Amino acid sequence: MTDSGARRPSLDRVVVVGASLAGLRAAETLRQHDAVGSVVVVGDEQHRPYDRPPLSKKLLSGEWESDRIHLRQPDVFDDLDVEWMLGAAATGVDLDTVAGAGGVTLADGASVAFDSLIIATGARPRRLPGHDEFDHVHELRSLDDALALRAAITPGGGRVVVIGAGFIGLEAAATAKALGNDVVVLEGASAPLIRGLGAEMGDAIAGLHRAHGVDVRCDVRIDALTHDGVRLADGELVPADVVVVGIGVAPATDWLDGSGLEIRDGVVCDANLNALAVEGAAVPGVFAAGDVARWPNGLFGEEMRVEHWTNAAEQGAHAATNLVHFAVGEEPEPYAPLPFFWSDQFEHRIQFLGRASADDEVQVVAGSVADGKFLTLFGRDGRLRGALGVNAPRWVMPTRKLFLEHATWDDALAAGRALGA
Repeated sequence: MTDSGARRPSLDRVVVVGASLAGLRAAETLRQHDAVGSVVVVGDEQHRPYDRPPLSKKLLSGEWESDRIHLRQPDVFDDLDVEWMLGAAATGVDLDTVAGAGGVTLADGASVAFDSLIIATGARPRRLPGHDEFDHVHELRSLDDALALRAAITPGGGRVVVIGAGFIGLEAAATAKALGNDVVVLEGASAPLIRGLGAEMGDAIAGLHRAHGVDVRCDVRIDALTHDGVRLADGELVPADVVVVGIGVAPATDWLDGSGLEIRDGVVCDANLNALAVEGAAVPGVFAAGDVARWPNGLFGEEMRVEHWTNAAEQGAHAATNLVHFAVGEEPEPYAPLPFFWSDQFEHRIQFLGRASADDEVQVVAGSVADGKFLTLFGRDGRLRGALGVNAPRWVMPTRKLFLEHATWDDALAAGRALGA
């Protein structure tokens, strides 16, 4: 690998690998700087960058068609002065060259040279054994995935089994139910969303689905996918015409094997989003953003990898800006955002600020779970860590100030209660 030293990266030719939201925002940001030469965006899908949240909602339901989810209008893409290499999967990268320039290897054997590199390859769905053996088994990550699943569930009247009660699985379940299907959700944990929201709030979200007739089953162990449905570890067969596997994603880093970059559930970066080598030094001119990036967030004092829309947009732009700052000799700015995500399930808007975990202290401070409108705060070590709102945007968004001010847990509780008073 190139000696990390204090070498300034070159901006003559910047390659962005990943053509989704983070990659697009990186390319757009690079184009705002006169110091940047050519910009190339490499993406494994044939489609230009599109918005992923509608895949499990408006596009899946048929309310929107695919032209509604493009992130930019065609003329905006054309005017961006970026070379698009779509339908070109990256399979390797060479960072070890004499001049400091490298190359990305593509599936067809071609090599794309670069002086600096932004890694924005996102994540790929985790799969169950036998996934590819059955036409009725689907995943939901890409536009093509969503269109295939829509064709399967749109007639209604079918039996749909969703494996995994994360946000994507629950959104798909809600859409399938609204289209008139019988829906069963199978979750291995004791409650949906338990890793991020804990058991109590996970149960509350499950209750929203059960109220609409979705059969949410937790503490379930899957034995196998079958032609007729899903066989459980206790021998029960849950019949299904359509199976949706939503058991989470893994960062798309396999193409970086042997690169010398540190890979640990993502591309490990410093606080500036500069990718680190396995020996710990920042690699000049190599940055990462979006679902694939793992970095220390100074606002929370912990390393994290975030898989949400807002982070991808902000982080892609930030990585590109810091790359330029390094190249021209300016000080980079550490990336320390307040994570935010939202989810629409049936008529419910779910919003979350912060970074919670299953062992946090949890208190409903405004509204009530029974009424289906509430604000819940999450605390740890005497500090506010997260804020969850269901149908309560006017309560959720004011808590942003509490995070930025590093509010104590007691102050946060008082402020939250005041919002609902």
